[in-house]
Amino acid sequence: MFDLASLFLVVAIVLAIWLVVSCIRIVPQAQAYVIERLGAYQGTWSVGFHMKLPILDRVAKRVNLKEQVADFAPQPVITKDNVTMRIDTVVFYQITDPKLFAYGVERPMLAIENLTATTLRNIIGDLELDQTLTSRETINTKMRAALDIATDPWGIKVNRVELKNIIPPAEIQNAMERQMKAERERREAVTRAEGEKRAKILEAEGVKESVILRAEADKQSAILRAEAEKEKMIREAEGEAEAILTVQKANADGIRMLREAGADEAVLKLKSLEAFEKVADGQATTILLPAELQGIASLAATFKESVNR
Repeated sequence: MFDLASLFLVVAIVLAIWLVVSCIRIVPQAQAYVIERLGAYQGTWSVGFHMKLPILDRVAKRVNLKEQVADFAPQPVITKDNVTMRIDTVVFYQITDPKLFAYGVERPMLAIENLTATTLRNIIGDLELDQTLTSRETINTKMRAALDIATDPWGIKVNRVELKNIIPPAEIQNAMERQMKAERERREAVTRAEGEKRAKILEAEGVKESVILRAEADKQSAILRAEAEKEKMIREAEGEAEAILTVQKANADGIRMLREAGADEAVLKLKSLEAFEKVADGQATTILLPAELQGIASLAATFKESVNR
């Protein structure tokens, strides 16, 4: 009897310990627990140590409070100009109210996916194909605003919505690729033409510079030749002047010596005549003599003819 009572006591103690331990809850960081008591909402546990009543309380839902990403499958949409395409979206969301998230809507992620698809169809239905392809930022902004308002009663905040990919029909995609190829070839042709134009301009500028330099060189050469010719003429004139001066000086010295030797006036005039002859040096055809020298010249010519006979 004693052994059975002891056994029951041990079992009771173990059950009590197990029950106490099972009622202990530690909520980790960035999570929240929704607690129900007898099926009704009791409260929300945040980070830390908590105790619940055994049997009466239970953790109805564990909620992740970190920002999360939902990547939805491509959705078919029709543009304003009746072009069917497929668009897949990425939604960045965060749970802000665990209670609303637990009781606001059944299967919240499925609700967000369907809401994203319908909102996307409404927005794309007001845009044409070209606008859809070039207005991603506008579509993202409208999608985020619409989803944020719709998910607010569910305790969800939509932070961002991104169009991950826009897949147009195959024929339109092929036409776009051909258009892009043609545009790329046009740009290459324009670039090539501009390059050839620049090359021709540079070549023409090079030829122009070469002609200018050649003309400048010819000008400098002509100037140097003219200066050399001028210097030559000046030096020749100076040489001739110096030679004449030397001859005149020699004649003057000779006449002075004759005069000092006592020669008469006729001899002196004859000597002057010879000096004129040397000055002419056979280059002049006419020599003007003073009147007083003409008679002496005639006499000298007569005397020379008689000697020759």
